[in-house]
This record gives sequence, C-alpha cells and structure tokens, in this order.
Amino acid sequence: MVRIASFNVENLFARPKAFNTTNWSLGRLALNAYREVNALLSNSEYTATDKQRIRDLFVELDIYRVNQNGAIRRKRTQFPRWAWLRKNRGKFDREPKDKTKNVEVVANGRADWIGWVELAKEPADETSTRMTARVIQDVDADIIGIVEAEDRPSLVRFNYEMLGKLYGHVMLIDGNDQRGIDVGIMTGESYDIESIRSNVDKVDAKGTVFSRDCPQYTVRTPSGNEIHILVNHFKSQSGGGGPKRIRQAAEVRKIVDALVAQNQHVIVLGDLNEGPSAHGSQANNLRKLFNNNSPLVDCYSLPNFNVGNRPGTYDSCGLRNRLDYILISESLRPSFTGGGVFRKGLWGTRSTRPSNWKTYPDLKHSSEQASDHAAVFIDLNI
Repeated sequence: MVRIASFNVENLFARPKAFNTTNWSLGRLALNAYREVNALLSNSEYTATDKQRIRDLFVELDIYRVNQNGAIRRKRTQFPRWAWLRKNRGKFDREPKDKTKNVEVVANGRADWIGWVELAKEPADETSTRMTARVIQDVDADIIGIVEAEDRPSLVRFNYEMLGKLYGHVMLIDGNDQRGIDVGIMTGESYDIESIRSNVDKVDAKGTVFSRDCPQYTVRTPSGNEIHILVNHFKSQSGGGGPKRIRQAAEVRKIVDALVAQNQHVIVLGDLNEGPSAHGSQANNLRKLFNNNSPLVDCYSLPNFNVGNRPGTYDSCGLRNRLDYILISESLRPSFTGGGVFRKGLWGTRSTRPSNWKTYPDLKHSSEQASDHAAVFIDLNI
C-alpha cells in the first residue's frame, strides 16, 4: 500500500511579513507594490516617471520614509515592515545631505546596478512549526508533495530536526516565485526519486505559465512501479488569477496527456487555488484538467474518499475553499483504496475552535495552527 499526500505548509521556518499580517488588505497592498516595483526595476531604461514611481513604491514598502520635512529619505532600520533593498554593485540612489530634499534614483536602467527588492521575513511561530510536523507525521505518507516551502535546505532541516528523518529523499527546485514559496517533495527511504524535470521555463502565447513551477518527479515504489508526480501551486486568487489558472491547467494537461500516451502512471497534486462553485461541478478555471476525455480523476470524486463534515480544505473549508487536490490517471483508479482530508492542524481565521472537525487538543489559537490548509491524502494498492 502506498500513501500519497499533498500539504500546503505555509513556509516552515520563516515567512514574508506581508503574508502574516492580521489585516490582509495591508499585506495585499505590500505584495502588489513588490510586484510592481520589481517589474519597473527590470526595465532596461528608467524614465523620470519610472523613477518617481519606484520612489513612491519604496515608501509603500517601508524601504524609504517621509521625514518630518515631508521629504522622502532612506529608512535605516534592521526591521523593515515589508521589504529590503539589496544593492550589490553600481549606484542606485543618492540621498542629499539636505534633509529637506528627496532621495534620488540615479541609476538610469537595469545595467547600471546589481540588486533587488527582497520581502522582509519573520520567523514562523515555533508551535505552528511543530504542529506542521505533527500533521505530516500523523498523515504518514510515503510520498508527500509540499507546497510553500522556503527552499531545499529548509525542507531538509525540517525533515531532520522536526520529523526525525522520516523521509529518505527530500527535493525542491527553486521556481519563479521570488517570495520563497516553492513546491517540493519528500519520499520514504524505499521510494527512490529516479528523475526530476522542471517546467519552470514553460511559456505560451502570453508568457511564462507557472507561478512557481510544475516539477515532475518520477518515483519508483518498492514494488517496482513508476509514478510520475507533478507538484503544483497555481496562481493565487489575489487579484483574481483566473486567466492564469486556466493557462496553468492547460499546460499541466498537456504534460499529463503526453505521459499517459506512453502508458505511464501520473499523479497531479498541490494547491490549485480554486474550488467548485456548486456540488457536483469542478472549479471553472481548472476545467482543462477535467474536460475533453481527461485521463485524470479527481480524488473527491472517488469512492471511499472521506471529506469529513466540510467539503473544502482551506480556512472555513467551504466548497469554494476546496483548493488542495490530488488527481490520478485512470490507470491508477483500480489501485485506489481510500483517502481523505486531514484537518487536525487547521484552525483557520475564526476566533474560537472549529466545531466542524476535530483539532489537536493542544492547538489553542489560529497563530499556532499547522497551516491554514488541510492535508489531503490517498491510498493506492500499487
């Protein structure tokens, strides 16, 4: 029996402050400013309008501040609210000695300096990290897709220090997201990762497809069967994201179709960031995964898959919050024996303990939860 799981862990040891704010509208504004300024900084030439906008965005990100004279100046602090400006080479800005004067962006384009804007991070709550480990240990999957891990060293450290080396193989490929929310995989000692293929550079007519990556891992089970596992974290719902998720679903479908045409077993899992609008339907922007004679079967449509008292996997776990998926190729359907949603480490944003599912007794507050996502798992007799 092989147990396969997916879990969005919301970072293991450190997380951007913009994700952790209790007022999400402020965090969203910071992330929007971060995205916009990085786009501007990548321009080959900075116009006067660009420079003024960069300066204004740096104020929003707490890299610059407005002083008592009303002038925009550098902010000197070890603990910025939202972001750092990292400057390695070249000259980016100049701050006049006159404190009534604004700081000036003197770089005229990307070639004039080397540096970047980096989101400020803060340590994850220690109790929360231990709860994350507890969920993974209790789910006890042989193969688990991890969503929102900082990097491979963090995932390796987590496996050693928090899981007691539960997994023999830990892999994570850096993706397109600069915020440190990548996707990875951990497998048991006897579940060898035989090959890895990144799809980080996949493009379509509109540009880069995947928000993080869609890494493809070929895992061999102890019985000698090969399974191709695609770990995903689709575009978030911040700002909509629907058109991007349509493109991502279409590209995943292409990869799956090619593998199935070679008679391969395939599993797609991860946080696909969209749930159905009604029972018996599929998420609208994920339809490419399900329609047109798709070879993929949604775990929620399989018999003996236990969703519990709520249909979703995120926060309040309503149907629209069914964000986390495991899809298996038709070739694996006969091997499916069961599965479910594991919510014991999920508190969500509510002020009191959830009443629709059991939580760990020593989980006392939302800040201590393992994640705002539940883990999802399936069992295959393969």
